[in-house]
Amino acid sequence: MITFIVCIIVLILGYFTYGKYIDHMFGPKYDRPTPAHDQRDNVDYVPMKTSSNSLIQLLNIAGVGPIFGPIMGALYGPVAFIWIVVGCIFAGAVHDYLTGMISIRNRGAHLPQLAGKFLGQAMKHVVNVFTLLLLLLTGTVFVTSPALLLHNLMDGRIALGFIIFVIFVYYILSTVLPIDKIIGRIYPVFGALLVISAVGVGFRLIQTGSPIPELTLQNMHPDHAPIFPLLFFTITCGALSGFHATQSPIISRTTNKE
Repeated sequence: MITFIVCIIVLILGYFTYGKYIDHMFGPKYDRPTPAHDQRDNVDYVPMKTSSNSLIQLLNIAGVGPIFGPIMGALYGPVAFIWIVVGCIFAGAVHDYLTGMISIRNRGAHLPQLAGKFLGQAMKHVVNVFTLLLLLLTGTVFVTSPALLLHNLMDGRIALGFIIFVIFVYYILSTVLPIDKIIGRIYPVFGALLVISAVGVGFRLIQTGSPIPELTLQNMHPDHAPIFPLLFFTITCGALSGFHATQSPIISRTTNKE
């Protein structure tokens, strides 16, 4: 339990120390107009409240992978704490922050556009193909995983195919309609629920004194799967994910100020 609490404290300290350092190095200018105002079209470029943007960004990057990954990574034992904490502070958080800020400085450009500007048109096409495949794979997981979860929670009373259909309809509407109509209204609610759930689970773990092993490099995986490299692949975006570079630019178009 001590390791668990220390890791939470280190994550918080990392935000206020290394996070502040990265922010200072980038040098945001709060009086610089953002794409939400410069290019406002009331569809993709719409100024929204900071609280809404924060919760939307949280939900964008804390999807199926960052939740299921660390859960499966726990099979390796407390050694997973090291990668989650170190990875989040020095890699994942920096990556997500910088991709969003760079996008803000480039008129809300998405990843392929940024690659084209800084690495050339050939790389833009490469990133376009990569992004398409990445979104196809993650989209499949983000549809089937919650659908299966809901199907099981309801003991199969609602057909799996129907749940998948409803999720697809929701995805399409969220994509087609202006960002402040569905994403701007529903995502903050889901994001708040995610925060409340995480805090509640953490509090309950501490309250009940659940037996969380203390830090050790011992591999506790029941099937003895090797820590390197499988632990990193298992936790994936629970610590670092290139996929988040496709999500941060969404909020770069709704941010009021840098």
